[in-house]
Amino acid sequence: MQYRTLGRTGIKVSPYALGTLMFATVMGNAPEDSARIIHKALDAGINFVDTADAYGDSEDVVGKALEGRRDDVVLATKFSRPTGQDQDPNHQGASRRWIVTAVENSLRRLRTDYIDLYQLHRPDPHTDIEETLSALTDLIRSGKVRAIGASQTPASDIVEAQWVAERRGLARFHTEQPAYSVLNRGIEREVLPATQRFGMGTLVWGPLGQGMLTGRVRKDQDNNLRRAGLIRAFNDERRLDAVEKLIPLAAEAGLPMTHLAMAFTIAHPGVTSALIGVRTMDHLDGLLTGLDVTLTDDILDRIDDIVPPGTDIGTLDQAYQPPALENPSLRRRPLTARAAA
Repeated sequence: MQYRTLGRTGIKVSPYALGTLMFATVMGNAPEDSARIIHKALDAGINFVDTADAYGDSEDVVGKALEGRRDDVVLATKFSRPTGQDQDPNHQGASRRWIVTAVENSLRRLRTDYIDLYQLHRPDPHTDIEETLSALTDLIRSGKVRAIGASQTPASDIVEAQWVAERRGLARFHTEQPAYSVLNRGIEREVLPATQRFGMGTLVWGPLGQGMLTGRVRKDQDNNLRRAGLIRAFNDERRLDAVEKLIPLAAEAGLPMTHLAMAFTIAHPGVTSALIGVRTMDHLDGLLTGLDVTLTDDILDRIDDIVPPGTDIGTLDQAYQPPALENPSLRRRPLTARAAA
């Protein structure tokens, strides 16, 4: 296993990180089965485990599975999204009030007294970034958190957070967690250059395009995944067209589609680790066999021809959308103002 440094933290992490959303019992896995998968990943050299308080009971499952092995793991979790059925507006977000509560909840569920990487799960436009960084800085100074990061942050907000940290003498975000795959390369335009400029580690999710880059979903073919409607992106013809061009390329390279997709993702110099969200031991074993795959420049050039650099083909279901894209009133002047103009 060739470990990489997580930004400028000095922490060494594996190029594959184990995502744990699928380990929540609501996803169908028994905790003991999830524990076996976690142990297999650790035995294979994966030392980076990422969870979140919003992933059902995933933190509980992970915490129990890591008993006796906690010191061997770089453990990451996230806060800010609503948890379970709790819709209290003050039990979410990035305020100091919620952060100091959320971290204690996560520490308890994870059965640990420190978190290696504590991440803001989604941007919180209602909270000043100085408020958030100040609270997170106090957690670092208390020893409850080793490093801090964020997820799905627009490039402009990445820069703002770095500037605020410098001006106010606060801890800065050490990492960023965006979506990235052969089909979703938008972060190559601004996000990855920004994280590289500030020496941040980048932990990317969705390297298999939410299942589209497994090779199991084909154009004009019916299958259980499409019938179940598990992933709306399966019905995006543009993504399916790209997959149909990638499948023969993978075959020509002598690689399963999953290996091509994962190798592409971790080949970018700005990417530290890619999250693998496995649910079964077979899924894990299949991905582990491709850990040492390296793509040639010719293969990477041909991928560029299929999906140009900096291009997103469709949007992932869980991708963050800035408020102005979701709320029309934020991008339209009031009628009276338009009439006066």
